[in-house]
Amino acid sequence: MTTSLPRQDRIRRALELLRNETTDKFDDIVDFAPEEFTDPQLAKQERDQVFGRVPSIVAHSSELVKAGDFMTLQMPRNNILVVRQKDGSVRTFVNLCRHRGALLEEQEKGRCRIFSCAYHRWSYDPDGSLRAITRDSTFGEVDRSEHGLIELPTEERHGFVWIVDNADAEIDVAAWLGAEMDEILAGYQLGELVSFRSAGFDEPVNWKIMQDAFLDGYHIQYAHPNTAGKIIHTNVMAFEDFGRHCRFIAPRKTIDRWLEEDPGDELLDKYVTETHFLLPNSTLLRQPDHFQLLTFRPHPTDPGRSVMEQRLMVPKVEVSGFTEEHWNKRWNKNWDILLAVLHEEDFPLLRQSQKGMGSASAGKMMLGRNEVANQVFRREIKKLIADGAAAE
Repeated sequence: MTTSLPRQDRIRRALELLRNETTDKFDDIVDFAPEEFTDPQLAKQERDQVFGRVPSIVAHSSELVKAGDFMTLQMPRNNILVVRQKDGSVRTFVNLCRHRGALLEEQEKGRCRIFSCAYHRWSYDPDGSLRAITRDSTFGEVDRSEHGLIELPTEERHGFVWIVDNADAEIDVAAWLGAEMDEILAGYQLGELVSFRSAGFDEPVNWKIMQDAFLDGYHIQYAHPNTAGKIIHTNVMAFEDFGRHCRFIAPRKTIDRWLEEDPGDELLDKYVTETHFLLPNSTLLRQPDHFQLLTFRPHPTDPGRSVMEQRLMVPKVEVSGFTEEHWNKRWNKNWDILLAVLHEEDFPLLRQSQKGMGSASAGKMMLGRNEVANQVFRREIKKLIADGAAAE
């Protein structure tokens, strides 16, 4: 497996693998049990020992531009409310009123100066402090400083908002990423892009089945013969393993012009897609002219459900060289293609996979040596669960 080579060298490595009709490979075939995708006890361990301990991405910074901008979402352990503050920082709170536990904010996103509970109209400032208790003269004495919204660890880095889904945890995104991946993400200047579109999809599929599908270069020509299979070569990866995280280059079929010819000093960036797996649950795809972020989160109780979120991150219109009309047309078309592939090809296949995993006599299954990113994903999730259990 390649390690820490310059980008052009890694692309040439992928071209050489393609010429030899092979791919970078893991050490061994690894067995796994279908119960890993259906077991409620394991699902709870994942929620607590993975998402309750380590940072994961919940938004791109451009989705929360101005003070008071907010978004809500269901994390594996908590309903959350993410809010841009007056000082420019981002803070995250458990989305419930401290009076009787009603959901504080029901909208998915918006802008708000005061968050007010629909049940009894208690209200909170965007910094989470308890602002008002309705009819407080009859309610009784309350120390408002002790009854603000419960805050979750949050950090904004590399153009993303990261949280740990546990009020008692701490967050250090740079340390979590490690020096190599932190430097890689810094080099992309993702904070200079905008999230053109984002959407979430609640699917009857375990989150690891979902994540696995988007680390897999082995299925492309079979599951996507008329879409991605016409663009990306199948089962060819120039791979780098950074421990918790990994990345790999997959050649596009346009690179075939160089199969019989030495590209010399030609820049080959437009001929590849580069995928980054960011433990625990994100796939960042670097395309020739934009990025996509895919995240996968477990359901709070059901191991057979998850939410996939997709984001399309592109250069701002003013630096793109396009008119605003052409910019919108270009990225709307790209978005529509992505959605069609998800809903017509990926999701139906993955729903059936989850259904199959429920078979009582399914037997052992396996990851091949060529499914190297999937091997890293499984290896690192198992480590997190073991480390979390040892720390209890």
